[in-house]
Amino acid sequence: MNTPADLYRKMALIREFEMRIDEMFATGRIRGTTHLSAGQEACAVGACAGLRCDDAVVSNHRGHGHFIATGGDPGAMMAEMMGKQTGYSRGRGGSQHMACFDIGFLGSNGITGGGLPVAVGAALGFKMQKTDRIVLCFFGDGASNQGTFHESLNLAAVWRLPIIFFCENNLYAMSTPMHDATAVENIAERGNAYTIAGEVIDGNDVIAVRDAVAGAAERVRGGSGPALIEAMTYRYLGHSKSDKCEYRTREEEQRWHERDPIKLYAARLRESGELDDGRIARIDAEVKQQVDEAVEFATTSPDPNPDELEGSVFA
Repeated sequence: MNTPADLYRKMALIREFEMRIDEMFATGRIRGTTHLSAGQEACAVGACAGLRCDDAVVSNHRGHGHFIATGGDPGAMMAEMMGKQTGYSRGRGGSQHMACFDIGFLGSNGITGGGLPVAVGAALGFKMQKTDRIVLCFFGDGASNQGTFHESLNLAAVWRLPIIFFCENNLYAMSTPMHDATAVENIAERGNAYTIAGEVIDGNDVIAVRDAVAGAAERVRGGSGPALIEAMTYRYLGHSKSDKCEYRTREEEQRWHERDPIKLYAARLRESGELDDGRIARIDAEVKQQVDEAVEFATTSPDPNPDELEGSVFA
């Protein structure tokens, strides 16, 4: 369901999950690396709310929010982050390599732009099967400068595939400002080269995101060919856990914090009377408990069996 309370709850859950992951990395309870999406919750939740339940989602390296918005289980996700047998990839994939085909989440991807051709392949499959399912492909502004971006848009346009390319433009590719490496003003303009309609939206407004994706989904499902949406947003934390964001000014960060997607939506719900302070506080408490339970589940889950190391390995 995607009631106003559901949208708020999902965004709050993503924020709580991501901040808890950040804390657990800092204290050594989780190792390796991760790319967190705190600040970009409206993109994930709004975009997935604009889909049908049988559509598919392809993610990128910053994919926890996409997975939760699609319906992923925080407990199994946390277990994967902690390398446990009960994780989505049985503890072998970690942050960037989780998938659940049962809910249409075709996986995250550690390669910049690596999910784009995967999404095009899935969309081709849907078309060949003569279904009306579509694919939503998340990627960042940095990925738009990869060859896979241009190859994927070109093929999708040539074959008129049922796919929405959804760019979360958080202004930085690692530490590089977008306009230091991208000649066009908006990434959405690049769709013109492939006869793909592009639009720029407010990625911190969950309703604007939902409506844009729902509209694009209707057109794509009707056979119009691919769509390209660029959502302007901002990540609050570093590119990865070791990034201190020394390339950004504190003033810039403050401006974006003032447009926090969760606070903006909460204010909207209060103004409309759909949720009051008491209900919002209860949801926040329930979300915190849900993440507490996810951490407990992961912590008490068994480690993988070394004897099964080569199982499910296909290459």
